[in-house]
Amino acid sequence: MLGCECFCWDTVPELFHSDPLPYSLPSPLPQWPQGGGFGHGRMCLGKIEVRKVNKFEKVWRCTNLNGKSLGFTFYRPLEIPDGFSCLGYYCQSDDRPLRGHVLVARETTSQTRPDCSRDSALESPALIKPISYSLIWSMDSHDECVYFWLPNPPTGYKTVGIVVTTNPDEPKVEEVRCVRTDLTEVCETSDLFLTIKSKKNCFQVWKMEPCDRGMLASGVSVGTFFCGTDYFDSEQVLDVACLKNLDSSLHVMPNLNQVHALIEHYGPTVYFHPDEIYMPSSVPWFFKNGALLYTADSVKGKAIDYDGSNLPCGECNDSAFWIDLPIDEDARSNLKKGNIESAELYVHVKPALGGAFTDIAMWVFCPFNGPATLKVALMNIEMSKIGEHVGDWEHFTLRVSNFTGELWSVFFSEHSGGKWVDAFNLEFIKDNKPIVYSSRHGHASYPHPGTYLQGSSKLGIGVRNDAAKSKYIVDSSFRYKIVAAEYLGDGVITEPCWLQYMREWGPTIVYDSMSEIEKIIDLLPIFVRFSVENLFELFPTELYGEEGPTGPKEKDNWLGDEYC
Repeated sequence: MLGCECFCWDTVPELFHSDPLPYSLPSPLPQWPQGGGFGHGRMCLGKIEVRKVNKFEKVWRCTNLNGKSLGFTFYRPLEIPDGFSCLGYYCQSDDRPLRGHVLVARETTSQTRPDCSRDSALESPALIKPISYSLIWSMDSHDECVYFWLPNPPTGYKTVGIVVTTNPDEPKVEEVRCVRTDLTEVCETSDLFLTIKSKKNCFQVWKMEPCDRGMLASGVSVGTFFCGTDYFDSEQVLDVACLKNLDSSLHVMPNLNQVHALIEHYGPTVYFHPDEIYMPSSVPWFFKNGALLYTADSVKGKAIDYDGSNLPCGECNDSAFWIDLPIDEDARSNLKKGNIESAELYVHVKPALGGAFTDIAMWVFCPFNGPATLKVALMNIEMSKIGEHVGDWEHFTLRVSNFTGELWSVFFSEHSGGKWVDAFNLEFIKDNKPIVYSSRHGHASYPHPGTYLQGSSKLGIGVRNDAAKSKYIVDSSFRYKIVAAEYLGDGVITEPCWLQYMREWGPTIVYDSMSEIEKIIDLLPIFVRFSVENLFELFPTELYGEEGPTGPKEKDNWLGDEYC
């Protein structure tokens, strides 16, 4: 979709009967600042070195027995550098650009990287040919033939990918390599790509990813897939593995100059809704304009220093402290409205997927979360109190490939969850800078304007999240502050005092939702009425009361992966 202000890749499945076209970001990548291994196209994992391959030849496009395209293609990697070996094949849906990759590997030597060489001449090789292959599933007809093969590794080794052919002959053992077990991590199923049912069995193809994907995790995704003829569940642990990064130096992570360059190049513009009342602000502005610290044993709040230096730091959220608005009504009203002129994005930079990617989490602070708007059938009902709370922390995360410095995807936090959006489905305001839409009152993040329902979309019942362009914007490419980047080492980034405050940024609130819901039911036509109990089940649990929100460092995604 092209326009004068923004654009995005508009996927139209009907047009993808031909091969998917490669995708590139709207503008060329800059020359990143020099230093370390970031953006050099390769990565040492300790005993093996990997490179990214994104050139493929089509092996088989999935069709049903009537010849109708199901829009899914399996690929063999091409242009593998000399000395490197294939680890498995790639697959993807045809309704998206061809943008994936697989990793290819070679064993490191003292010449390739001195600190990654083999410990002794007696050590088993890091990579080895499979003994043979086992046929997982096949389709053999006069129209088309395809065969899916699982490499059988020697004892002490793991398979990390699948091979696909269009003839019944077992592939050559030279086609792929297996990886020594101690150089791998456990994998699990993620997204279900494809299901083909027949009278004999059910063939499924799954995306694979490391089981542990936090900032301290070492699992590196190969980019291959898993398949089988049994029914599998999401997050089911697999015998097929991913790679393990044993290089604790994380040498391909960006240095501080490179981090600034990445933010300046990719920093999104955040649009707040044109009817937004409760704007963001900086944390110091919030403190300087009247926020108070309360304790469980005192009814009187205490003023907070502008940098949060008098907040209790560390430990855990024991509910002994919380922040609230001032008592004076004018001061409360002023603080609720925020101050967009002072607003800045608070940035946490961390390794992802074993250091193959960099996650740039950008946190937005709003002093107040406004009341919810409920959608029930065709009715929209503005709440007076329900949904309100003090101290709203929301975020989005840029995921950047450390092989190239290319923006790979963006995570949009949507209240209790969120979703990853690939770069080709983003809107860009200028060059490679995406757009983030912040929802009215709730400040959840979305990739496109519109109305998003938190509840039952099937029944059209839930909390409305409205997102649209306006004159209210925050450009994170220059209005940002890096508050944490632990991998850079001690002393490189000074974390602000308020980041160490692990308690609640607002008081616990319990709403009188029962009376509000009863009023809603009375307004509904008889044919769409629900009992109070049933209607409660359709709304998100946050509607009935909220504990005071905690700060960024108390969120699961500070150390862990994003939760979808």
